[in-house]
Amino acid sequence: MSQVMDLIGVNEKIVMKRRKLMLLNESLFKLSLQLIGNDLNMFLFGSQTEGTTTLGLNSDTDCLTSLNKFNVIQDWSEWEYGKCNLLMIQDENVSPGYCLLQALRDDAPLPQVVKCHDYLYRDRMGRILLKNTFFNVVPNAYAVRHGPAHTTPAVPGVKAGDFVIALPCQLRPVQARHWFNQHREEHWPTYDMIQYCRNTKCFVVGVGKTGSVNETFEWRISTSVAERFLMFNLNITQIKCYVLMKMILKAFITQMFPNSITSFMCKTVLLHCISYTRSDAWKENTLFTCLSFCLSTLYNCVQNEYCPHFFITQNNLMTGRFTPETKPLILETLRYVIESNGRALFEIECDDFGLFLQSSLNGINLIDAHCVPTHIAGRLLIDTALAQGVHFQCLLRDNYNLSPILTIKKLLTLMSNHHNENFSNIDRKAYCLLTRYLCCTIGSVLASLNIYQQDQFIYRKALSFMSLGLDSDVASGKLKLASVFYCTGDMERTELILKNIEECYDLSVVEPVCGCYDSKQYARREIFNRLCYESNEEWALLKHITASCVCYIRCEINCCPFELQHEMFRSTQEDFVHRSEDDDWMDFAAVDSLPYLYFLQYKTYSRLGRLDDKQRALSNIARTIDVEPNLGHKETALNLLGQCMEQENNLDNAFKCYARSLQIRGRNNSAKINICKLLNKLINN
Repeated sequence: MSQVMDLIGVNEKIVMKRRKLMLLNESLFKLSLQLIGNDLNMFLFGSQTEGTTTLGLNSDTDCLTSLNKFNVIQDWSEWEYGKCNLLMIQDENVSPGYCLLQALRDDAPLPQVVKCHDYLYRDRMGRILLKNTFFNVVPNAYAVRHGPAHTTPAVPGVKAGDFVIALPCQLRPVQARHWFNQHREEHWPTYDMIQYCRNTKCFVVGVGKTGSVNETFEWRISTSVAERFLMFNLNITQIKCYVLMKMILKAFITQMFPNSITSFMCKTVLLHCISYTRSDAWKENTLFTCLSFCLSTLYNCVQNEYCPHFFITQNNLMTGRFTPETKPLILETLRYVIESNGRALFEIECDDFGLFLQSSLNGINLIDAHCVPTHIAGRLLIDTALAQGVHFQCLLRDNYNLSPILTIKKLLTLMSNHHNENFSNIDRKAYCLLTRYLCCTIGSVLASLNIYQQDQFIYRKALSFMSLGLDSDVASGKLKLASVFYCTGDMERTELILKNIEECYDLSVVEPVCGCYDSKQYARREIFNRLCYESNEEWALLKHITASCVCYIRCEINCCPFELQHEMFRSTQEDFVHRSEDDDWMDFAAVDSLPYLYFLQYKTYSRLGRLDDKQRALSNIARTIDVEPNLGHKETALNLLGQCMEQENNLDNAFKCYARSLQIRGRNNSAKINICKLLNKLINN
């Protein structure tokens, strides 16, 4: 069992990669939102961050946004001037694991006495309480818009999941103080773990206990940070046990009895089981025994309809979960799995676990020992690169419509105001990744301004900024620099930079990445996957084996070749109707690095009169469009190829390129402009 789990990607190496890269994504998410002025913290919880999932389970990610302008307190001494202070009320009338929030004044530590909004309610005791539907009443004020997502889960680089807005509570809740005050020496969690959990913050989330008389006013207390810390301190056998429980849940329970037993209940059962036993009981050769123990404990919980929350034991997670009709059937199913002595595991279809287990027992090897883990490692790095791209896009979208000088000032302010000495190591990495792209954009905007004002003269400061962003990835930063020299007519330096990019861009390894929108992803190169798996510094790999798309905002227009400038004005008035608010990237000129590299080569060699090199570049553009499946802007590449064909006076093929481009993106496509120009040329000729 343990060996098969290793082969499907539940091993120490993959678990650690998931955790490191998801925490990096979390920091990218948080910093980019803070950079554009949101006073909040962002957390990614769930199995993806914990490393307790497989490809087949396809677990979601819980995005929790904590609003820092609120201050949930349990004692009047915690009140803060100017903040939206809320007093947490936990009495006998409130469900365990939940609380009421009493509104307080922001100018004095006193209760609020005026009901000034519909989301406030005066109870029989005269207290002004905040309804848990607060965020439903004012979605525009507190909903977070980021990349192609709002409060929905579809964010490139972050798996689908729940997007929760929460309020921070600095101290542990009263109902959990018994757990936090315990003193354990030999058993798990250790005293040091408990002390760490004591210092983590909690949250309150806008949902009441089902069936409670205060359901509209109760807020659920979330201890997600402490839970994640404990999950990070499990050994690999305990993680495998949890993943197996979820596989069993998916194979035997979820489809027949949805909304009965949840993965969170399985996690809670696991944590209780670990706390009951000695740590040395959880070993690779005891995995089946540990799994049986957890399943038996889960069976008893269902039978008694009692599963206490790990931190707030008064909170029964199974209250009202089972009907008299479904409970016996669920118990019968669990009994079948437990009493099968492992035979039921052969029926698990998720990740073909049952098939691989049966084959392994029969001495047949049906799975490559490196295939699945390397594939997972590749996907994880791509997800991080996508997250990096989409968060940078978020910063661009917040500034694209400003004048060049205002854009430069704002981007510089963003970087200087958020260089925090208290950053964690992972925050520093995220800040470094984002600021590389910002520096390149600042330099490009400065250069564009210089070209406009100083007759092709580029100030040293612009080039200095661009140099700071050259290693953001394999190509995009260098391509922007090459584009600057091309637009000033310096063909020698342009050729030199393009030659360097082509040498660094290993076609057998480097993968294109586009964070502009949620594009379909195809299988990645095997060498790319293997490098991702073997490396222990995944974030540093981004600059060596990924190539982001090149994006120009409008105040960079003088650094952008004329043929690409059309992309900034791709939307007609009619097209705008067919754009969503996630399509701001369409106001940029965006192109994948590899076809843009060959396009710049074509233009440079044309000016230098090197016909053979020019034709080679033209062929490379066409080949890249046909053979590279993961281009995010294939329609743009076709538009550039079509304009090259026009320069070759090959008007028939130029028209075919534009027609293919429109097949990919029928609206908001500059191919329409190019076709009109082409028809004008044909008519005039």
